[in-house]
Amino acid sequence: MDFGSINPVLLVASIMISATPILLAAIGEMVVEKSGVLNLGVEGMMITGAVVGFAVGVSFASPALGFVAAAAGGAALSLVFAVLTQVLLSNQVATGLGLTLAGLGLSSLIGKPYEGIKSPTLPKLDIPVLSELPVLGRMLFSHDAMVYLSLLLVVAVWAFLKYTRAGLILRAVGESHGSAHALGYKVVRIRVAAILFGGACAGLGGAYLSLVRVPQWTEGMTAGAGWIALAIVVFASWRAGRVALGAYLFGGITVLQLNLQAAGAEVPVALLSASPYLITIIVLVIISARGAHGAPASLGRSFHASS
Repeated sequence: MDFGSINPVLLVASIMISATPILLAAIGEMVVEKSGVLNLGVEGMMITGAVVGFAVGVSFASPALGFVAAAAGGAALSLVFAVLTQVLLSNQVATGLGLTLAGLGLSSLIGKPYEGIKSPTLPKLDIPVLSELPVLGRMLFSHDAMVYLSLLLVVAVWAFLKYTRAGLILRAVGESHGSAHALGYKVVRIRVAAILFGGACAGLGGAYLSLVRVPQWTEGMTAGAGWIALAIVVFASWRAGRVALGAYLFGGITVLQLNLQAAGAEVPVALLSASPYLITIIVLVIISARGAHGAPASLGRSFHASS
């Protein structure tokens, strides 16, 4: 095996790109779950965002417009989930699984005419001075805008939940929706807003796959990314920083195993392909077991105004 063929600068740069779609979806789902709602439809919203973003990006030759459309598409699909679970009080687990199936079917239908077409992609956003630094410049400061947006989103969500009154109310709804309702807070409205935010983030993550990471449409291209995002949220103990760590861990192992395959590693390809999923979950389980907080107390429980 030729380790010399692995360029560490390109490796780190690739990790940031690989982690971005998972990070976007996971940070959105974390906010949803902080409100006490369990949405298992992340995969469906991601694939919907991927196909809607790709279709709009290609049709208007604008990847930026594609991302806007992807966020709207993911939010629209999540609104269906919100109405079913928060207004009609359907089971959250069953509805989320149905949302994933609906998203996969919808994406297959919409994406059929776009197969084999290459999309326009986001340009690199070279940060003045920083992008010119030797080694670090190319590693960290010469990426597209969505990479930096995902990191800013992590910081913004952390600050929102920790330091703002609205974040405190959201967490209170997730811990005890009955008490929050008794204090006069609109539990359903708060949860619907969180669900829409999570759907928009998942849509952005899907669009990143089809417009940047692999700038073309392929049916089923999310390949389980939504499920990994869900696992990261749980094992990261609903903490924004750990969610980012989990996303970058998964992205790092994914890129590394591809580089190892290219370098001719004498390891079965199937094992290398499965390693990102296995190692990410194992590491996050260990992190979670070392003093992690539990889930929001009202997670997955429907809210009745009479309760």
